[in-house]
Amino acid sequence: MAADVTTQALIDRHRPTLDQALATIRTRAYWSPHPEHPKAYGEHGSLDAAAGEAAFEALRSTRLDLGQPGTDDWVGGEVSPYGIELDVSYPHPDLDVLLPAMRAGQPAWRDAGPEVRAAVCLEILKRISDRTMEFAHAVMHTSGQAFMMAFQAGGPHAQDRGLEAVAYAYAEQARLPGSARWSKPQGRRDPLELTKHFTPVPRGIALVIGCNTFPTWNGYPGLFASLATGNAVLVKPHPRAVLPLALTVRTAREVLTEADFDPNLVALAAERPGEGIAKTLATRPEIRIIDYTGSTEFGDWLETHARQAQVFTEKAGVNPVVVESTDDYRGMLANLAFSLSLYSGQMCTTPQNLLIPRDGIRTDQGPKTYDEVVADLARGVDSLLGDDTRASALLGALVNPGVRARLEAAAGLGEVALPSRAVTHPDFPDAVVRTPVIVKLDGAEPDDEAAYLSECFGPVSFAVAVDSAAAAVALLRRGIREKGAMTVGAYTTDAEVERAVEEVCLEEAAQLSLNLTGGVYVNQTAAFSDFHGSGGNPAANAALTDAAFVANRFRVIEVRRDDRGNGKNE
Repeated sequence: MAADVTTQALIDRHRPTLDQALATIRTRAYWSPHPEHPKAYGEHGSLDAAAGEAAFEALRSTRLDLGQPGTDDWVGGEVSPYGIELDVSYPHPDLDVLLPAMRAGQPAWRDAGPEVRAAVCLEILKRISDRTMEFAHAVMHTSGQAFMMAFQAGGPHAQDRGLEAVAYAYAEQARLPGSARWSKPQGRRDPLELTKHFTPVPRGIALVIGCNTFPTWNGYPGLFASLATGNAVLVKPHPRAVLPLALTVRTAREVLTEADFDPNLVALAAERPGEGIAKTLATRPEIRIIDYTGSTEFGDWLETHARQAQVFTEKAGVNPVVVESTDDYRGMLANLAFSLSLYSGQMCTTPQNLLIPRDGIRTDQGPKTYDEVVADLARGVDSLLGDDTRASALLGALVNPGVRARLEAAAGLGEVALPSRAVTHPDFPDAVVRTPVIVKLDGAEPDDEAAYLSECFGPVSFAVAVDSAAAAVALLRRGIREKGAMTVGAYTTDAEVERAVEEVCLEEAAQLSLNLTGGVYVNQTAAFSDFHGSGGNPAANAALTDAAFVANRFRVIEVRRDDRGNGKNE
């Protein structure tokens, strides 16, 4: 099929979805074109649950040949946190061959224009959506997420974030006309006249450095923002979570080929054990954009050393929650217990520091002392996770030995209010599943600062006793300013305290959730409506997703023509 017919068909197919996404990022209302219920799959070409699991199983012990140039080896070695070996091999790149091949496809991709690029990106997302059930197993067995979370967060919610990025990318590119006729009056003389053409041009090759915990959810915004703005994209997965992003790259390459674009616009860079290819790639002159999610240490390294690139980082924070008062004590405890437990706290948005006045809080059940609040929260977590089958479905598995080591070390940091316990997974006996630990610390003790002012990624939270609500607000500010926060929570019935917390978050650029007691949790965000991170505090230098996340991935180049005297004005 001819390229213009193919691309026009894609535009006709996906323009309604793009238009709805463009409308929703303005209204911030709820919307998703990707079903988040498993029963919705199995129709219109999508895989149902059984077919998705079979497709995943068929990938095990295979070589995933993407057909990309410059493959000099085959690497792999992923082992599921649930204890099974994936045994999938991926192409290892010769960068001196692969990177030039990726650049070669950019001129045609640039010239296709924003609407075509958006339509191709939406076709990629549609085909990924059709295979959501397969991706769910791939995410589950690389991240350790429980199946339902892997299905939702790794599937429709990740696809929503990718679509959101495409919408923002299209909107920013479409702000300017493609051409303009410029005429400046000159009084009695003829006006000055020029024809001006404006073209969004890519910065160059974009590098996506994937994370272990949310390979698709965190990977798709940068991938699709860069691709939609005309850049080639090289995906460097975390070595423990290659499969979901390799499947994504395979799908993108298939769609690009069918649309008569160079498939090398999207490629995979898997690495050998201990190779550390991310540092090599990040400082290559061909790499002009970097998207990274992970540790603060490496995020800071990228921001310092990858000077040739526009670097977008999502790192870490201490995620405080002020607990000052509540008119729904039971609902508050249930909400916090779920937030601390979800995916074993292995989310960059999980609350870490619970700032509680040592004299206690006011509740609808009467005054509660600091010790009572902490004990009641511990009982709430215990009740939530008392049954191993239910606990496994909520906790998932610990993603790597480092998380387990931090969890075990946390018990020595202070008085343990809730000890962690091992959970036996009903289907995967080799999975490492642990309940959260809650440690009591004193906000007035300098020796405790090292714990609560450092991120402790995993199922570890600190109940920090403070002298007053004002002290909680002051510590809230300090934690955000010095260490960063992806999320902030607060429980208060006092208008002055609420305003003080809100003012801190406005000044320190942190996303705030107030008095959550129902089915919405501080560590969850909705695409098209919620911003993930702010880009304004040390936890991240970018937000998913806003205009700033996409606007500097391209530049607008102007060509001016004076058409007088060359016959074009006749």
